[in-house]
Amino acid sequence: MDPMLNTFKKFWKYLSAKLSSSFNEKADPKVQLEQAITEANEQHRRLREQAANVIANQKQTEMQLNRKMEELEKLNGNARQAVLMADEAAKANNATKVTEYTSAAEAFANRLIALEREVESLKTLALQSAQASDQAKAAVQQNSAALQKKLAEKQRLLSQLDQAKMQEQMNKALGSLRETVGQDVPTFDEISAKIEAKHAKALAGAELEGDSVEAKMLEVEQATINVEAQSRLEEIRSQLGLSTTAQETPAVAEASASPAAEAEGQQATAVQEPPAS
Repeated sequence: MDPMLNTFKKFWKYLSAKLSSSFNEKADPKVQLEQAITEANEQHRRLREQAANVIANQKQTEMQLNRKMEELEKLNGNARQAVLMADEAAKANNATKVTEYTSAAEAFANRLIALEREVESLKTLALQSAQASDQAKAAVQQNSAALQKKLAEKQRLLSQLDQAKMQEQMNKALGSLRETVGQDVPTFDEISAKIEAKHAKALAGAELEGDSVEAKMLEVEQATINVEAQSRLEEIRSQLGLSTTAQETPAVAEASASPAAEAEGQQATAVQEPPAS
């Protein structure tokens, strides 16, 4: 039974520590701070009540001591008066009065002795009560100063907590710029990479199309059409009697360069070259 009980105690302590740790992680620091200040105020209130009880006990002891001192002074006077009256009765040779006054003086003396002991006890108790009262007052003053310090610290901690929350929000906002907005929404970098990939693929396709046989054939056909168009324009200019030399375009000049002209140029070059020695 004992091992099972020990195991249960260990499990309970572990569970309590885990729950406490989980609670502290999820608890709002501002609420916990208010709870701490409330508890500090409650402790200060209880301390003041205890100190008030200690001071009240000291005051009560002092009042009892003062009453006993007055009673002691009164008994001391009565005892002195009884002794004087016994002495006067003795002088008057009144034995009966002497006996009576002497008995009264003895009774006063016995009560005086008992009261003196009580007064001494009250004096000791009053001294102790005064010391306890001073300690209670000092404790209240110290705790009051500590409470004021906690209140000032509370304002600083609240300001620091607000700054920490704003910094956390700023960090979260900055982090969202580097992270995905959501599972169904791509990031800016992903979209940019996708567009660049499409652009590169399009350029590659255009480059391949430009190097193909069909592209070259289309280029030749387009050049032929251009030459025919220029020839037709030359015919129209000739019919109108317009000069065509100045208006000859590079395309016409290139088209007019026939294979025969090229051959004549090559023959002239060969004639100008000196014979080999």
